[in-house]
Amino acid sequence: MLEIAKEDILSRLKFDNPWWEQGKKGKIAYANTPRRKYFEPFHQKILDVSVRRAIVLMGPRRVGKTVMVYHSIHSLLNSGIDEKNILYLSLETPIYTGLSLEKILSYFQELFDHGRNAKLFVFFDEIQYLRNWEIHLKSLVDSFFDYRFIATGSAAAALRLKSHESGAGRFSDYVLPPLTFAEYLMFIGRENELVTAKPKYEYSAPDIDALNDEFVNYLNFGGYPEAVFSETIRQDPGQYIKSDIIDKVLLRDLPSLYGISDIQELNRLFTTLAYNSGNEVSLEGLCQSSGVAKNTIKRYLEYLEAAFLIQRVERIDQNAKRFKRAICFKVYLTNPSMRAALFGQLDMDSEAMGAMTETAIFSQWQHSKMTALYYARWKSGEIDIVSLNAQQLPSWIVEVKWSDRPYSSRSELNNCVDFVHRNSNISQPILVTSRTITDDEVLYKEVRFSFKPASLYTYILGAKFLRDSDMFG
Repeated sequence: MLEIAKEDILSRLKFDNPWWEQGKKGKIAYANTPRRKYFEPFHQKILDVSVRRAIVLMGPRRVGKTVMVYHSIHSLLNSGIDEKNILYLSLETPIYTGLSLEKILSYFQELFDHGRNAKLFVFFDEIQYLRNWEIHLKSLVDSFFDYRFIATGSAAAALRLKSHESGAGRFSDYVLPPLTFAEYLMFIGRENELVTAKPKYEYSAPDIDALNDEFVNYLNFGGYPEAVFSETIRQDPGQYIKSDIIDKVLLRDLPSLYGISDIQELNRLFTTLAYNSGNEVSLEGLCQSSGVAKNTIKRYLEYLEAAFLIQRVERIDQNAKRFKRAICFKVYLTNPSMRAALFGQLDMDSEAMGAMTETAIFSQWQHSKMTALYYARWKSGEIDIVSLNAQQLPSWIVEVKWSDRPYSSRSELNNCVDFVHRNSNISQPILVTSRTITDDEVLYKEVRFSFKPASLYTYILGAKFLRDSDMFG
């Protein structure tokens, strides 16, 4: 087998790192694009050299990981870091195939005569394309105390699983989810226009119809920064999202990581789950609708969840008790835009708006470390979101609606009343999302309710989690 010449590798490294020749005044990719609200805590972690760990930034495709890396490089250069002390490369580039991280780093060291004690910043993009990457990265962290290693990866199944197995104590793993609704409004320059901030972190929508219009746009394409800024992509988000994001994970990343031979089988299952996002499913039902064997479905669900395509939510009963055998559960797309890409765009009155509103609300929760969220279902009722505290008791509940009807037809709230009467420790008013109505003072059958537009509630969740800045520990 012919080896790639060292000169060709060095030439590519110089091409990938134009600041070596141009300095900070040269053109840096994505320098003028807006920064996600995640950027500052991420960059501060890079600057914090007191903790000797590699930073592993994970997340779905096209949510801005590479852009955030370039923003960090730009900030490092502007802060006075020598341009020759920064290395960036994408392991998806064919010329690096088969090269170890140690070998690539040695070329960089040799090029600028970097010693072991130099203060270097080394960025490995798309690291999952290197076999046994976690062993190599751990070795580098152990060998070079003063080097700062940052890695990103899209095929998050491999990253999430392997980083915990082989990188214990050497990696700090962080997840960059799709855009929140709050970030989407910021990116299009309408956040201050459509949402008014009040004292004590309260928010209102002066024009709820305009906010709802943008909420529908967010469901259709707003989870992806690139789609927000490109008119071409917005005109045909299905082509962009399906071919460049969904298909690459289903047809390339997951099969290559796990040796999946029947790609169409995996694709059928994901299509079934995407269509039913926000609805309850069962293993038996998925077997029948997708034609995939039950044991295979269990394995595929783990892969799809680890790859940040779906999230599962467990069911509890009317007494907030978990089931010993989780036969039924809900599945949500991590980004509602994926459903629109597969089955067509939504409008305000689409039949799927209720389920996709629920999907969007759950997608905001990816930005929080709080994970004890369930849904309750029993013979005569259902609650969409139930939060259990440390004692496994329900602390608050949310009923998600894309309709104003329950505000006037109060009998639709009977399932909430039933659940609260069975679980008396719930002290907060029950939040019911609506299409346009806001009312914090509703009393029905001695139970307090608060109505808030679903679009505004989605915004509030994203704004709160980003404000609390708990996404990077």
